Amino acid sequence: MEYPKVTRNVLLNPGPATTTDTVKYAQVVPDICPREKEFGDLMRQMKDDLVKVVHGDLAKYTSVMFCGSGTVNIDACVSSLVPEGKKILVLNNGAYSARAAEVCEYYHMDHINEKFSITEPLDVARAEAVLKANPDVAAVYCCHHETGTGLVNPIRELGAVAHKYNAIFIVDTTSTYAMRPIDIEKDNIDFLMASAQKGLMSMTGLSFVVGNRKILNESKNYPTRSYYCHLYTQHKFFEEKGEMHFTPPVQTVYATKQALIEYFQVGEQAKWERHQRVWRALLDGITKLGFKSLIPEENQSRLVVSAIYPKDPNWDFTKVHDYCYERGFTIYPGKVSDTSTFRLCSLGTIDAPDIKDFFVVLEEALKHYKIQVPVRY
Repeated sequence: MEYPKVTRNVLLNPGPATTTDTVKYAQVVPDICPREKEFGDLMRQMKDDLVKVVHGDLAKYTSVMFCGSGTVNIDACVSSLVPEGKKILVLNNGAYSARAAEVCEYYHMDHINEKFSITEPLDVARAEAVLKANPDVAAVYCCHHETGTGLVNPIRELGAVAHKYNAIFIVDTTSTYAMRPIDIEKDNIDFLMASAQKGLMSMTGLSFVVGNRKILNESKNYPTRSYYCHLYTQHKFFEEKGEMHFTPPVQTVYATKQALIEYFQVGEQAKWERHQRVWRALLDGITKLGFKSLIPEENQSRLVVSAIYPKDPNWDFTKVHDYCYERGFTIYPGKVSDTSTFRLCSLGTIDAPDIKDFFVVLEEALKHYKIQVPVRY
């Protein structure tokens, strides 16, 4: 079927991402009750495909879907996977790992909020020292990629340390899933999480956890701290009924089905190489204009470039943003408390030529507002 072409915007924010028209129009389907077997069969296949993206053995791993943004996953994993009388260790080096600590606080959970520098990868030796000193830690939590800064963490090594001390390893992979290659087994991950609108380049409203079946089943005996976000209850309901416990985002499910088809057609490595091309074009582009990166190149995720605001009296992020936005490009402010930054991200169905076009517009914006080029500090 032919559909009208949709105006294409290049989103350089950290999600939702630029989507294909085929994903957009996958939402245009006949109305259906999500309790129909036809829809349940679609979701069952999707549950398996979500595990396959991270190379999980379907006999050992499953996925659990929720209606909501990525934070619903943080809520579900933190609140559902800590046994009575045990602690969770949050390795905190950014805004999204900090959010997990906030969930612990809201549920009055016994936890350790171990804070690290937000501009450096998590220190594996320090994490091990905390675990050694706290044998009652049952779960270790971290973020793979802190999109607030563009920093990537050494999850494989951290997972090995967690397992050495008999703790499960939970990773927020919202901003790496289906972008940076992940192998749930080799990377020592017990539970990971993501949302449809990020690496899969689908629409907002569908989030999911991929995790170890055995541990998930054991968690039914853990304290229940949430009703809507209880991981085991959501898992059990689907296993028994073939449906989500609560109403799913129907149109987003259809879009995500199409996004998964396109993901597997492109392939993991080719997609990762494209994201790296975009990242390289972004990094080279800001460097040419004189901007400084918050995170050293070797510690960057190759998905986000975090640029520090220049010291120019004419610099105004909102004005520069609006100039670019009116011309089809979206940039995004940073999430760093003591340094003013903006972010450029390589998510979505974009490639290096899009970035070349973007920097023409960005340079025009700087000159339009009489901001010195190259920018100064």
